[in-house]
Amino acid sequence: MTRGPVIGTATMVVSPHYLASAAGARILEKGGNAYDAAVAVSATLAVVYPHMTGLGGDAFWLTYSAGEGRVRAYNGSGRSGYAVRRDCYAGEGAIPRRGVRSAITVPGMADSWEAVQREYGRLTLAEVLEPAIGYSAGGFPLSPDQHGGSLLAGAALTPEAAAVYLPGGRIPAAGARFVQRQLAGTLRTLAAGGRDAFYKGSIAEEISEYMLASGGYLTRDDFADHHGSWVEPLSTDYHGYTVYQVPPNSQGFTALMALNILEHYDFADIAHGSYEYYHLLVEALKLSFRDRDRVLTDPDFSSIPLEHLLGKPYAAELAAMISPRQASVINSEPVGRDTAYAAVVDGEGNAVSFIQSLYFEFGSGVVAGDTGILLQNRGSFFSLDPAHINRLEPHKRTFHTLMPAMACREGKPAYLYGTQGGEGQPQTQTLLLTRMLHYGMDPQTAVNEPRFVWGRTWGDPTQELRVENRVEATVRAELAEAGHLVREAGSYDGIVGHAHAISVDDNGYRSGGTDPRCDGAAIGW
Repeated sequence: MTRGPVIGTATMVVSPHYLASAAGARILEKGGNAYDAAVAVSATLAVVYPHMTGLGGDAFWLTYSAGEGRVRAYNGSGRSGYAVRRDCYAGEGAIPRRGVRSAITVPGMADSWEAVQREYGRLTLAEVLEPAIGYSAGGFPLSPDQHGGSLLAGAALTPEAAAVYLPGGRIPAAGARFVQRQLAGTLRTLAAGGRDAFYKGSIAEEISEYMLASGGYLTRDDFADHHGSWVEPLSTDYHGYTVYQVPPNSQGFTALMALNILEHYDFADIAHGSYEYYHLLVEALKLSFRDRDRVLTDPDFSSIPLEHLLGKPYAAELAAMISPRQASVINSEPVGRDTAYAAVVDGEGNAVSFIQSLYFEFGSGVVAGDTGILLQNRGSFFSLDPAHINRLEPHKRTFHTLMPAMACREGKPAYLYGTQGGEGQPQTQTLLLTRMLHYGMDPQTAVNEPRFVWGRTWGDPTQELRVENRVEATVRAELAEAGHLVREAGSYDGIVGHAHAISVDDNGYRSGGTDPRCDGAAIGW
């Protein structure tokens, strides 16, 4: 199942679907830059990977401008509706995970496309949306991953959604031509009218009217008042690199905390793939998750002590808590894992690392009216407990798992990396970076190597450490002896997510790696 790295002298595109990677490459060949290409990749993923991402979801971006010499972040996540309150769910133990009443946050992705391209792109929005429009109107070969997602979540689709994704009442076969004509019309409207067509025009009107008629809560005002945000990224220094993440409401700071802890260990004395390697990473991440779950929410609603959490003295305290032979006991809530990460580097040195999602497979399962847009169910992660840090309140962003990463060396991008996988995102990111930085692996090798994911999934009573069976049996036994609740996963198990990465070496060559667990491709030249 493994493959070798793709190496380009000037450009590189990685994504979880080959057609999306090709769309980015087409835009680069047309004269667009990394930002134009990234938006084209994002939009195409919204069409060809509709079970993972779409116009009804959110996106987070890290951008590096060679001209400016700086990294910036764009938070493209939506807020809950003005009328959405905890008493909307009186007598219920939780917000429904599916259905129209789970779709309570405004989709932020369309806004982020225009924001990123307007700030740095060369082409028009209409030009970069051409590949996505073409694939939605003319169809594309349905991916094995979408087929599998339909088997898993097809029963959660509303009749309007099922009419699109289960045509004729059947799950389409992998390789079948899949057409989304309603979505093509919506994309054309967006291409012609820009983000205002989505948030203040006919698209917002169609969605909000559907919500009103169906018992949902989002209104025209919720869409009209939406805005994403350019924000300063968070960073930490790690072995000569500056590692960047999007700030809260993203969980990105969790990965920075883990790196600060790992800085207290000498990886030259730790064999890759050994018990010591896996145990150390798992324990560092668990300590970071413990603090994340205490504080992560919309920072407009609650102060988050990031200076303390990302401080080197605090990392030293946490590192001292790790026992070399005993797993810690830390609880964490299950989170959705269905996401799409991608990255682009162009010939000028501009770089974009981004990630987008509907939260669960097919999000809420709701297609809004005749728009063809699947609405996300990200808001279902809000808590109805009034004392919870992530409690539901009007016009609020929820705790968000999405977290693209970028590591710079001497002020320029060296690694762009990320993954699908909710709770698994900081875990796999830490695996990728340590493999590339400490063990000299190229991105494809780092992605190919066995992975783990710790945490609880929906319905599971325990916090398990799922470890791919390619990890040596003796290592898995040692982890179990230390108290980890080890469960053997398949050799290339989808439970660990779909990871992708780009590295830029001292010669300026771009090396790309995509996950063998998905339908992706790395394209560079």
